[in-house]
Amino acid sequence: MVAALVVTAFVVAAVRIATARRAERAYARRRPPKQDGVVAGAEGFSFEGTNGRALLLLHGSGDTPQTLRYLGARLRDAGYAVHAPLLPGHGRGLRDFGAATADDYLRTAGSELDALAARYPWVGIVGLSMGGALAARLAAARRDVGALVLLAPYLTPPRSVALAARLAPLWRLAVPYLGGRGGESSVQDPVARAESFAYGTFPPRAVRALVATAAAGRRALPSITTPTLVVQSREDNRIPEPLASEATTRLGGPTERHWVTGCGHVITVDYCREKVAELVLDFLARRAG
Repeated sequence: MVAALVVTAFVVAAVRIATARRAERAYARRRPPKQDGVVAGAEGFSFEGTNGRALLLLHGSGDTPQTLRYLGARLRDAGYAVHAPLLPGHGRGLRDFGAATADDYLRTAGSELDALAARYPWVGIVGLSMGGALAARLAAARRDVGALVLLAPYLTPPRSVALAARLAPLWRLAVPYLGGRGGESSVQDPVARAESFAYGTFPPRAVRALVATAAAGRRALPSITTPTLVVQSREDNRIPEPLASEATTRLGGPTERHWVTGCGHVITVDYCREKVAELVLDFLARRAG
């Protein structure tokens, strides 16, 4: 009996390792890394501004600053300095993604905001998906944030995702990566989808980091007094409309809410990207005085 259990455990571990290596090699072939380990095109970016105001842009889980380049360019053209860092574990290999924690994400985002605040008299934060949860925590903890923009903020994970996070210590023994939920629906525009650097799969630790970050962002909402814009898609495949509607009702400061249609979760690159940019620019023009 003991021998049979040992053999079974050995086989499960071997299959798990082989499956993980196949997934890692497949992503590396699709998105080969540069010498520094970061995939070309997935890097963070910065734009200089002309109006003395700066914006920190934070991307979502499993994705990269590439999802914020269109919006960043529109903000730059309006005079804002823009900085979109690459979060820890992102834009690299799948193993890197699984090594980063929720604390790593917050620490990096906070350091990047500190650097902007040291250079500019006015700073705001724009967060997409999980980046919205990070942005909420930063805005709640500081009084030097002039405006907050939450784009499809990931604050209340669906039950299936929350359950996967709780059970991660168990399923990780046999399954190295979970497939992303509704990946194709996240970006309905096929051209934008082809340009995506999203991993498409989640290691156990990344699922837990996502859910922990979302929960912390949600808890921070009542403490936020910063003027806030919330933009969400009615066809968001990752955050059902009832959850999206309820998630930001606890915001403590003056809040504007807008819905867009014809796009999935990543609203900054999908068919609605121009509408999203216009909403953000209009909000900032009124709130960044």
